[in-house]
Amino acid sequence: MLLNILIALAVLAAIVLLLAAFRPTDFRVVRSLTIAAPPAALFALVNDFREWRQWSPWEKVDPNMQRAYDGPAAGTGARYSWVGNNQVGQGNMVITESHPAELIRIKITFLKPMAGVCDIEFSFKAEDGRTLVTWSMGGCHNFMARVMGLFMNLDKMTGGYFEQGLADLKRITEKG
Repeated sequence: MLLNILIALAVLAAIVLLLAAFRPTDFRVVRSLTIAAPPAALFALVNDFREWRQWSPWEKVDPNMQRAYDGPAAGTGARYSWVGNNQVGQGNMVITESHPAELIRIKITFLKPMAGVCDIEFSFKAEDGRTLVTWSMGGCHNFMARVMGLFMNLDKMTGGYFEQGLADLKRITEKG
């Protein structure tokens, strides 16, 4: 009987590994929201990492995290690093591209709880006195992340945080 259980576990593990091997390596999470504010106002809150304390959803997850800023105060070359609880982890970000009131690109490096590198993009598109803000993150999954993806939905999990952050940007800018 024990042998049958071990064989069943081995077959199950093989199936999980095989399924993970065929999962896509690339991923992309995207959320958008139209906000009744000019692109420049929204851009200013994203282009300066110090402003993220007002709207970033991860600030609520760990308000006691340690933060450090380096380089220019805002725009290309601005750097932000953090060390937080188990949910927030540890990592750093650098703005790699910044076009006023249009686009911000950020390279984010996660160190803990799981190492990884992703590209983040914020775009700001004026539409009839309002702004369509799009927040996206993309990158490549390593094999372990593909295994975890069989049991966890990255788009739903991370997308929920993006939705909270966009809602807070809306709340802050629309109240004046």
